[in-house]
Amino acid sequence: MSKRFTSLATASVLVAGAALAGCGQQRDADVYTVMNSSTDESYHRWDAEAMARCGERLGVAIEQQSVPAAQVMTKALRMASSKSLPDIVQFDASEMPTFAEAGGLVDLGTLGLSTDGIPEGIVDFGSYKGTYYGAARSVNTLALFYDKDVLDEAGVRVPTTWAQLRETAKQLTRGGRYGLALSAGGAEDGVFQFLPFMWSNGGDETGLDGPKVVEALDYWKGLLTDGSLSKSTVNWTQADVNDQFMAGNAAMMINGPWQVETLNGDESLHWGLAPIPVPRAGDDSVGPLGGAVLTVPNTGDEARERTAGRIVACLSSEKEQLTYALNSWMVPANARAAAAWRERVPELDSLAGQVAVARSRTAQLGAGWSSVSLALQSAFQSALTGQSSESALKRAQQRATSGN
Repeated sequence: MSKRFTSLATASVLVAGAALAGCGQQRDADVYTVMNSSTDESYHRWDAEAMARCGERLGVAIEQQSVPAAQVMTKALRMASSKSLPDIVQFDASEMPTFAEAGGLVDLGTLGLSTDGIPEGIVDFGSYKGTYYGAARSVNTLALFYDKDVLDEAGVRVPTTWAQLRETAKQLTRGGRYGLALSAGGAEDGVFQFLPFMWSNGGDETGLDGPKVVEALDYWKGLLTDGSLSKSTVNWTQADVNDQFMAGNAAMMINGPWQVETLNGDESLHWGLAPIPVPRAGDDSVGPLGGAVLTVPNTGDEARERTAGRIVACLSSEKEQLTYALNSWMVPANARAAAAWRERVPELDSLAGQVAVARSRTAQLGAGWSSVSLALQSAFQSALTGQSSESALKRAQQRATSGN
């Protein structure tokens, strides 16, 4: 993960020097390329079907080029340097500001795309410094998954506050089963999972050593001290957390809707979904928005950019959003599509509620988010293995400010 962020730190220079030099490669006039991270067979097929439908409507051929998510940025940079950028790039929303900062993306508003019907938080998710560069088809956030059978057997209700979560997790911890599983690993997964605790408590990424952030990390430490979390949580990814939950080694977990298809593959597992508990009753459960956005790189070919904008508009249309979201278990970005989605998958209704108040990780810091993420990752490792939260987060703030 650190290597990935090193490339992000230098991306602005590379994009400014290369991507803006114009289109240096002859292209097939009727073939448009979309680069994304849909390497999973199901996602690749769903995207291919959507591109075929949009291509037919627009009278063009759309080709999909899928690379692993961690390679999208570096691949795009290499293509920028050779002036062979694709017509559309689907970036993780946390990476998009780096390209936008250097002028490497086209303002989607100038290509005719509207943000009408999209909640403000999701518009921010695809924007940089107030300009709309990335159209989201679907978004996700985190929720509390729980094993219905385990909670019923123990006679406990689904927790809604931090105090209830801590007590319930202790009650459900027995034998080889922990009450709760979450990711606190030294990567973006851990940061993603910490944000609902930090933000719901009033903490802020611009002041990592603030008392509200310290309190949130202390809460995690308390769960670990109680024995409700495995000590291995400092090494787990979100996929590892899901594995532990499905194996019966955790009664509850913090995770996202991308796990639903796998969870549903085990018919013996009866799971439920609820908002992540909040510090105090009545607080909003504020999580991070996750997902990707479709962008149009600045290639210098205005005619192709206009057609690319029409392709993005088609792929992110209300109808296509709903189809994609029903396949992937994500939440449509468009409010009307999200309302239809909630009726079709009522078991995920609370997830849609959390999306409505979720935040973009890069809304405040833009391309500076990567430094904060790295600093927090180091803080988790230190605080959960013995250092005080206050000391670990003070060092994190210093790192985030200095970039070292």
